[in-house]
Amino acid sequence: MGIHFTRARGATVLGSILLLASCDTGIAPSSPSRGKDIGAATVTAGAFTFENFELGAAPGTDCPGPSGCTNGAAEPAIRADATGTFYVSSELGLSAGTLAWKSTDGGLHYTALVSPNQLSQAAGGLATGGGDTDLGVAPQANASGVHNVYVASLSLANVTVSASQDGGQSWSKNILSATIPLDDREWIAADQASKVCISYHDIVTFNIDVNCSFDAGATFTQVGSAIDVAHAFLLEDNEIGNLAIDPNSHVIYQVLSGIATATEALLPTSFHAVWIAVSRDGGQTFTDHAVYVNPNSSVSYGHQFVNLSIDRAGTVYVVYTDDHNLFYSFSTDGGGTWTGPIQINQAPSATAIMPWSVACAPGQLNVVWYGTSFFDGRAPDNYPASAAWYVFFAQNLNAAAVGSTFAQVAATPVVHFGGVCEGGISCTGNRDLLDDFGIAANPITGSASITYSDDQPGNTGSDDHTAIATQTAGPTICSGT
Repeated sequence: MGIHFTRARGATVLGSILLLASCDTGIAPSSPSRGKDIGAATVTAGAFTFENFELGAAPGTDCPGPSGCTNGAAEPAIRADATGTFYVSSELGLSAGTLAWKSTDGGLHYTALVSPNQLSQAAGGLATGGGDTDLGVAPQANASGVHNVYVASLSLANVTVSASQDGGQSWSKNILSATIPLDDREWIAADQASKVCISYHDIVTFNIDVNCSFDAGATFTQVGSAIDVAHAFLLEDNEIGNLAIDPNSHVIYQVLSGIATATEALLPTSFHAVWIAVSRDGGQTFTDHAVYVNPNSSVSYGHQFVNLSIDRAGTVYVVYTDDHNLFYSFSTDGGGTWTGPIQINQAPSATAIMPWSVACAPGQLNVVWYGTSFFDGRAPDNYPASAAWYVFFAQNLNAAAVGSTFAQVAATPVVHFGGVCEGGISCTGNRDLLDDFGIAANPITGSASITYSDDQPGNTGSDDHTAIATQTAGPTICSGT
């Protein structure tokens, strides 16, 4: 549930930290149980079918199941390892901890794991972290034949990285993973069998730091900066996106939105540029490239969050929203040049926010977002109570070609009504959907599993929970090489 702020010029760091810490306290529901289980729902639209259900909080709980399938977490992340096992993490809030789940049957059932970072296993107990969560899985197996799993969470003072080398049965914790303390909005990505990297904003410089570990998260010894010297003007004016590593080339990518030129740093402007930082030396140095710069400087892509994914051919896809429509750009040369923007969302999703993507076989891309049929030019925070939000799913089986099209469906029942605030802890409106969610694809079958936040049936923060939509029918994205 993190901070997600743009550093104000002239603000004192200490003042910012005190304000941010006090504002973030208590955002998360204090209890993972809301007293009853939420029933499963099958959604069939077009050629696609998705099974939707809530996840459980107690370790060992299997969902969907006869009881115990309820939680009070939000803003989840999801990844799949090379065996087709899905892992999900979801946050309870700063110092309250992180919940985690695992599916070994293609996303049809998820079993609750012990918390990656809580000091006690009572959900909502004291934890070394629990803010913004992200998750990574190693593309190669460790010496035991298991793919390492990593969960990152935020404590504001630092970043906690919890690592499991036994499929989520147990976790080791590194509570000082960030080399530079006092941090916001971390991301994590794994490579090979035991390399893992994190990126984050350090509050002192508002740089996007990238730290890498070569011992499965026990120590983070390599320090890099995603913002290169030629683009130092972005230090004060950027919104961090996710971190990803190509498992074949080992190139590291960090995406962000921000201003377009050094001149714009002198005058107020919106984040009308999308950037990508590329490292070809394992994260030691980065070179920044423009993905897309909108000539209209009043348009902003500085919304949670610009997102990138990589297919098996090394094509990189970046998705971004202007708070109305959702676009993507793609690069077939490792981030140097880009094609786009290309609009993704179609009616009935007139508004599309908080996108996430997953790519698999060459050219095959899935994208999800929160969408509603309402749009009248206002920010989503001011939408009327009648605005109904769904998780929309779009698939393109030839996304690395201009003129290709997406098949789009709503993958869930209604997940929220009314306004959606995207301002982090500065929100004064409804923040039940928090700031992001995710999708992963089973690399063996290609079927998708989506994890999302849902405040139904009561449409209040106390009803917030993490849910799953797993694809059971329709075209998949991992066919081919």
